[in-house]
Amino acid sequence: MTTAMESQQPIEASPGRGLNRLLASTGVSIAGQGMVLAAVPLLAARLTSNPFEVSLTVAAAYAAWLVVGLPAGALVDRWPRRTTMVVADLVRAVLVGGLAVAVLMGVAQLWALVACVFLLGVAGCFFDPAAQAALPLVVGRDQRRLATANGRIWSLDLLGRSMIGPPLGAALFVLGASIPFFGNGIAFLLSAVILIGLGRMAPATTVAEHPPVLRSVREGLRYLWRQRELRLLTIGMATFNFVYNIAYSTLVLFARERLHVTEAGFGVLLAASAVGGLAAGSLVPRLRVQPPARAIYGAGLAVQGLGWFVVLVAPNAWVGGLALATVGAASMSVTVLGGTARLRLTPDELLGRVSATTRVAGVGVAALGSLSGGLVAAYAGLGCALVTAGVLALIGGLVIASRR
Repeated sequence: MTTAMESQQPIEASPGRGLNRLLASTGVSIAGQGMVLAAVPLLAARLTSNPFEVSLTVAAAYAAWLVVGLPAGALVDRWPRRTTMVVADLVRAVLVGGLAVAVLMGVAQLWALVACVFLLGVAGCFFDPAAQAALPLVVGRDQRRLATANGRIWSLDLLGRSMIGPPLGAALFVLGASIPFFGNGIAFLLSAVILIGLGRMAPATTVAEHPPVLRSVREGLRYLWRQRELRLLTIGMATFNFVYNIAYSTLVLFARERLHVTEAGFGVLLAASAVGGLAAGSLVPRLRVQPPARAIYGAGLAVQGLGWFVVLVAPNAWVGGLALATVGAASMSVTVLGGTARLRLTPDELLGRVSATTRVAGVGVAALGSLSGGLVAAYAGLGCALVTAGVLALIGGLVIASRR
């Protein structure tokens, strides 16, 4: 890490105000997405009872990163951060609004649901790297400030995506299947309005200084690969997300058939993971020393693996909820610690590409995990998907922890 990176100050005239806008945008947008997070699998379960077909709706969002993630990161590095985020929010509002109308009219089909989820993921491929690249411009690169800001943002993300959004989305889905989708569209619009008040946040270099997109992609890949800690962070994220989605992709069916929860109860079950995640989000930023990547993901994977085994043998939804809270704590811990390390190790002109590359590895392989979980559940049973996730998580944790 260079001295210039260490000493860089936020370019916002009022960094507190800029961070507050990012936090407000995150809270509004993620609450809407959380409603749809529960509504999508519930709608899919109404359209089909095939586990593999249900898993396609989970895999579609992640697959977007495999298709456009890398070039999106290169483009983000040459576009103003605020404009990129606002346009992405507006596009997502139109997409989810169209789906809401189709559901309301009773013409929604599984292929249309999968396509919409995929296109929402494409817009996220631009929004997420831009938001990550904007964070050091708002708060600077001090480890404590970055960790605190990261913890707040991801705690809001978890609060909306897992605690508030899913139970609300599931309850609204019972009242009317289109309601959570309309709510998400409105949330995206509000998020765009809030973000308009941010500074322009121009990229670190001008468009004229950028090489062609493919060469920019190669530069980002080369930088990440040559930095050992960044490389290990990426491998750890990919492993964590892959095994997580093996279990999560058919969790709605497991919860319904084995834990005997209702549609509304499934939203509450998802919310349980937020309890542990929020606790971790408030405690992790207080660490005085940034742990090495092998410790972050070695411990996180071990905890996740044990959590899935407890869900498998849980006698009821309450015990399963406690296990999911533990998995949520592990997920939040690796997200905050890994994200903070990545921001500190990457210069501004590469933040979009490095963020997108790690998302392609971490979020992209989650699509493979979702498909794998669906196939395992379809041919070997729902419980086998949890066993597979637990075993792979424990093995992955041991391998990563042993790296030197």
